[in-house]
Amino acid sequence: MFKAGYVAVVGKPNAGKSSLVNALVGEKVAIISSKPQTTRDNILGIVNGDDYQIILVDTPGIHHSKNLLDKAMMKNVRSAVSGVDLVLYLIDGTKGPDEEEKEYIEHLSVPTLILRTKTDLKGQKDFEFDYEISSLTGKNMQELKQAILSKLPEYEYENYIYDKDYYTDKSVKFLIAEEIREKALNLLHQEVPHGIAVEIIRFDEKEDIVGIDADIVCEQERHKGMIIGKGGATLKTIGSQTRAFAEDILGKKVVLKLFVKVESDWRNKPQKVKNLGY
Repeated sequence: MFKAGYVAVVGKPNAGKSSLVNALVGEKVAIISSKPQTTRDNILGIVNGDDYQIILVDTPGIHHSKNLLDKAMMKNVRSAVSGVDLVLYLIDGTKGPDEEEKEYIEHLSVPTLILRTKTDLKGQKDFEFDYEISSLTGKNMQELKQAILSKLPEYEYENYIYDKDYYTDKSVKFLIAEEIREKALNLLHQEVPHGIAVEIIRFDEKEDIVGIDADIVCEQERHKGMIIGKGGATLKTIGSQTRAFAEDILGKKVVLKLFVKVESDWRNKPQKVKNLGY
């Protein structure tokens, strides 16, 4: 018998959703940062086996909408949850669920597994859960995988929804743009990250080299200076770290040029939000 289906990975910002997806897939599908709301779009991570295909849907963290970007992110969460076979609801084990989360979980209309995450950290709170996991140490990951498979639809024939060589639905350009954003998030101050987006403006792939130009979009002129850094040091670091990632997934030399562009209040501009893929 063949198992295949969709699994939404849901929870509050920084609950460990992207880390879990990457750990189960075994490839870097979603970027990771300590900053809240790092994931903005639904990203598929595909786990393939000889007799199964698990399609994980990494979703933005559940939060209250403050602008058009936030609304688009929450729309992505709702659309992901409405069409899946299973929901994995992640709760940071060091914080425990609040009343809003408990109410949200109660109203989910699809089968749900509650996961306590970050169990490698101290200060665990007491609450009811189905599995206790750590993406960092691998604790109970195989047990979780078997639990997921037990909940998925069963077929008498091979039924790969995506080509079994794929591990995500996202393009290389998307992955590189997100990698640039991750490096920026991890290097910049708390006040800057929410107002950052990345847009690939040129992707010229030849036989042995790829030329990539990308804009890092921010909302304020003073943020532009922070992203560039003293003597261009911060921007140079973002570029060199991303280039290594790009050369790894493309298997060839990459020439990456980064530019910083100010777009005031872009998160409330419908066309800009749409152009950036959110």
